[in-house]
Amino acid sequence: MAVKTIGILTSGGDAPGMNAAIRAAARTAFANGFKVKGIYHGYQGLINGEIKEFTTESVSGIISRGGTILRTARSQEFQTKEGMAKAYEQLKKADIDALVCIGGNGTLAGAKEFAEVYDVQCVGVPATIDNDINGTDETIGFDTTVNTIAECVDKIHDTANSHERIFFIEVMGRDAGWLAQCSAIASGAEAAIVPETETDVDQLAMYIERGIRKSKNSSIVIVSESPKCGAMYYANRVKKEYPQFDVRVSILGHMQRGGTPSARDRILASTLGSYAIKAIQEGQHNVMIGLAHGVPVYVPFATALEKQEKTGQLFMNLVRTLSL
Repeated sequence: MAVKTIGILTSGGDAPGMNAAIRAAARTAFANGFKVKGIYHGYQGLINGEIKEFTTESVSGIISRGGTILRTARSQEFQTKEGMAKAYEQLKKADIDALVCIGGNGTLAGAKEFAEVYDVQCVGVPATIDNDINGTDETIGFDTTVNTIAECVDKIHDTANSHERIFFIEVMGRDAGWLAQCSAIASGAEAAIVPETETDVDQLAMYIERGIRKSKNSSIVIVSESPKCGAMYYANRVKKEYPQFDVRVSILGHMQRGGTPSARDRILASTLGSYAIKAIQEGQHNVMIGLAHGVPVYVPFATALEKQEKTGQLFMNLVRTLSL
């Protein structure tokens, strides 16, 4: 059946650049004769029928805006057979023939199952600040978030030096340490503690020895968020092991998600969003649009969702070398 109407949704955590992806997908669709319908509040909105027909004016002036004009939500209901059935009914009711799903792991996993169960043509666009999607060099939102973190750490550096303190700064990233590693390099931090690298007491001691006792009167350590071993965990260990040091913790939280997307994120989002429509035109099913060495590629959802470690020893060594 020929595709006439394309639905666009954003799901999961928001990421700077999502609006640019929405805009690119919508305008590329219009340019190729498709109708476009925006689905609000992700998969939950699809279940509830929160669907509105778009015009080119609907996506006017949004490329520089953070967040997502389609709003976003996490849907437990969509993970059930009943919820997915309701979503499919609403899809048919709205005469939507194909879906562009913009988001991270959860979004792509939902699209994969939806495509398999109901034979819906789904194309994914990777947008997550965590940069933890397989098959693409970078995800939408990552570059902006690293810049936001670096700006915050620059300011913390000033007070750390003034008071001769050790700061443990917790950043997002979930199970991936890209944000911690890249922001540590960008901000000149003394260390990055990431999920991919186990950090014991001796390693933590090494960071402190190199950053405090030899040539510096303050130290910045970037820590990936973790329920068990976040910034508070390491700060408390330093207080016990080195009570002579003044230790502080700064958890950046959701400020990392907001803000105007960088030019790099706008270009990436525009490229991937536009190629999502090209994939639909070519009859691609169950794929994500990735970027490999600067070239858009089609990545099967199953491959995109594979567990992989983007962070490596190269960046860890770089952080250590530059902190001397």
